Amino acid sequence: MEVVTHFMNDTVEFYKWSLTIADKRVENWPMMSSPWPTLAISCLYLIFLWAGPKYMQDRQPYTLRKTLIVYNFSMVVLNFYIAKELLLASSAAGYSYLCQPVNYSNDVNEVRIASALWWYYISKGVEFLDTVFFILRKKFNQVSFLHVYHHCTMFILWWIGIKWVPGGQSFFGATINSSIHVLMYGYYGLAALGPHMQKYLWWKKYLTIIQMIQFHVTIGHAGYSLYTGCPFPCWMQWALIGYAVTFIILFANFYYHAYRRKPSAQKGGKHVANGTSLTNGHSNAEEVEENGKRQKKGRAKRE
Repeated sequence: MEVVTHFMNDTVEFYKWSLTIADKRVENWPMMSSPWPTLAISCLYLIFLWAGPKYMQDRQPYTLRKTLIVYNFSMVVLNFYIAKELLLASSAAGYSYLCQPVNYSNDVNEVRIASALWWYYISKGVEFLDTVFFILRKKFNQVSFLHVYHHCTMFILWWIGIKWVPGGQSFFGATINSSIHVLMYGYYGLAALGPHMQKYLWWKKYLTIIQMIQFHVTIGHAGYSLYTGCPFPCWMQWALIGYAVTFIILFANFYYHAYRRKPSAQKGGKHVANGTSLTNGHSNAEEVEENGKRQKKGRAKRE
């Protein structure tokens, strides 16, 4: 028990010390004064993962078609705004794509970058709704380990990023990821419009490929910075590398099962769709068609 007490005390002291090197510009921004709101929302998310399926077990799935259309295209707008702000502000500030230390000054472009990164962090909390929609629509197979791991960790880790390094090379990964999310949510927004969009949605698997390329670029970028001694916090670089490696493994496994492995299960002559961690409201275009049939039959709840 004494060991546990010492560990807890040391952890508290370390956290207090870390606050002395945190970015003073963001300490009074919403959600940034303490980690507890972020942790509380993440815990509520995990509780919903457990309670949601139980609640929906004996209920008909919700359709949520209009909700998904609004949600997905809203996320397109938000991620486009984030990517645009990061690109314009980093260009105006003369950022280097190879090595860029954090500038903690109140320069207008530096604050603009920090603000865009804060919105990026907020977007990761909003993305919890991806899982909520899956569960309300009883798409439980879509709530895979990768899906939960991705959503839960991104929100917490980007709180840390905004608290200590809301600038410098942090802009690089956020710019790439928000740009990819413009494509991803655009895809699912189109899918939510209905089965007539199916013929235009042949490019879904390339989203997974682009995401895997993103993780390799992240590792290469962080590794180069470490090799050249770039004055950006080393702990952040190593954390990015380790985190990206986990995603490469998980996304590669998903890609293999979703697009490479021959289907082993057939149901009613149709291939049973694999779950995906990339999606929010739809697994693929076939699911959209399936939802259209549900609506015609009146079996699913309407909004």
